[in-house]
Amino acid sequence: MTPTSDAEPVLPAPATTRARLAADRTATLARATALSRDFDGIVAANALIAVDDEHDPEGGSTAFERAHVAALLAQAHKHLEELDEALERLEQGRYGQCETCGAAIPPERLDIRPATTTCVCCAAGG
Repeated sequence: MTPTSDAEPVLPAPATTRARLAADRTATLARATALSRDFDGIVAANALIAVDDEHDPEGGSTAFERAHVAALLAQAHKHLEELDEALERLEQGRYGQCETCGAAIPPERLDIRPATTTCVCCAAGG
């Protein structure tokens, strides 16, 4: 007998999910470390020269580059927090459960967004 569309989605084993979240966390931490080095390099390079963003033709691009790297770094830190929360939900037996409606989050969604806290319907606002 084949499962129907009403069947509960089958999640991967907790050990598999934990390993996947941990690997994502390791990669994100490496990305954050690299971005932090890049940001520090941009700041250090600008400290060596007098930068007047308003009048220096290169100043605008330097400011943009610094802001861009800072935004990517903040995004990486946010993702680390989300992954830590997902690992905590896994330990508590709540991983894969929508925090809004309580329904199971489809495994396909968790494959794409392993730290997600909502099902597709709730994420869409419905």
